[in-house]
Amino acid sequence: MSSEMPQLQRRLKNRHIQLIAMGGAIGTGLFLGSAHIIESAGPSIILGYLIGGLIAFLIMRQLGEMIVQEPVTGSFSHFAFKYWGKFAGFLTGWNYWILYILVVMTELTAIGKYVNYWWPHVPAWVSVLVFFAVITLANLANVKLYAESEFWLSMIKVVAIVAMIIFGIYLLLTAGADSTASISNLWVHGGFFPHGFEGLFYMLAFMMFAFGGIELISMAAAETENPDQNIPKAVNQTVIRVFLFYICSLAVLLSLVPWNQLKLGGLDHSPFVMIFNQMGIDWAAHLLNFIILTASVSVCNSGMYANSRMLLGLAEQGNAPKAFKQVNKHGTPIAAVLFSALLIFGCVLLNYFLPEKALSYLIYIVVSAAVLNWMLISLIHLKFRKAMKQQGIQTKFPALLAPFTNYFVLVFMLMILYIMWNQGFMLSVLMQPLWILLLFVLFKVIQAKKV
Repeated sequence: MSSEMPQLQRRLKNRHIQLIAMGGAIGTGLFLGSAHIIESAGPSIILGYLIGGLIAFLIMRQLGEMIVQEPVTGSFSHFAFKYWGKFAGFLTGWNYWILYILVVMTELTAIGKYVNYWWPHVPAWVSVLVFFAVITLANLANVKLYAESEFWLSMIKVVAIVAMIIFGIYLLLTAGADSTASISNLWVHGGFFPHGFEGLFYMLAFMMFAFGGIELISMAAAETENPDQNIPKAVNQTVIRVFLFYICSLAVLLSLVPWNQLKLGGLDHSPFVMIFNQMGIDWAAHLLNFIILTASVSVCNSGMYANSRMLLGLAEQGNAPKAFKQVNKHGTPIAAVLFSALLIFGCVLLNYFLPEKALSYLIYIVVSAAVLNWMLISLIHLKFRKAMKQQGIQTKFPALLAPFTNYFVLVFMLMILYIMWNQGFMLSVLMQPLWILLLFVLFKVIQAKKV
């Protein structure tokens, strides 16, 4: 009888890793958050997502170089720990863990709003509780079941977006003289920048929320078959995904109905649903609402997966309790999943006490944690490249134009923090240094106990 502890298993195939990568990039930020951006930026939202997509791609290439070279548990927390220092690994790992606690809470809150489209009298917390239970159970199963569920959830939204784009183009081509549908809607109603470039600029922080999740494939690296081939494919397709899911879908939708005639209602309704609702195509609106709901379930599913694997990685570094290192015979870190789920349950309480404000609060806190996460990835990558150069190692999947693109990403993220500060979310920005200080104190306490 073997005394070896069970380990994570490489059961994720190319089709799984591709759809997990897509799943992380398509959620509330696009389907619900874009409503607020359209009201402030108009058609220029298309350019905003193009800018955000470029930044996301640069970050993914930096991360991709590291995870292809070393496809391990804990992803960039492992690289921070190995190439930067113990506290860097501690900070990076715990920040990513709390980030995905918040991401899952945000997506669950959005699910409550999608359910309310059909049943407005159902309290949001009830919907949140039901889906929370389902997603937790899915993550307690083996990784193959998680991968299959995420594959099909992501497949649904990918097929749906492509079908919606094709259907939208059909409506544009067959629009009669009395129809409002026209590609000219992108520039005739106040221009492409109806509120000037400033209207777009101050929405960039909100847009970056949509890209929170692009790093998910890095969490699956230790469980991926042929990571040398499958991970670069998924990373490089970031550009295609952004162009198709964000640029094409929004360009088509904003051509169907003038942006200033949309009755969006802030963060309460999806523009994807409301556009077809206003056009009187109710079946399309209901179908899209269902698709969008599955998209949020998909992100929640992936987010809880990322949480548990990061917690496992932190435990292997000695930066989290040893109990989180335990993996059952199916390769599932049960303790890590349950502990993450315990904190995510706070979302049910938040929606019970603050149903109206829960989503907007969560989105900006997520952006703040995501910005810190992305800055850390770029900084860790600089340390990684320095170590590779000193050891004379030629990496398998070099990042684009590094280190210039690293500094470009860092400056862009500082700009996002400036935007948040000026948009009334100073508290979210101020939380960053306080959060780092708190983690530093915890790190020192843990280190002292080890001595």
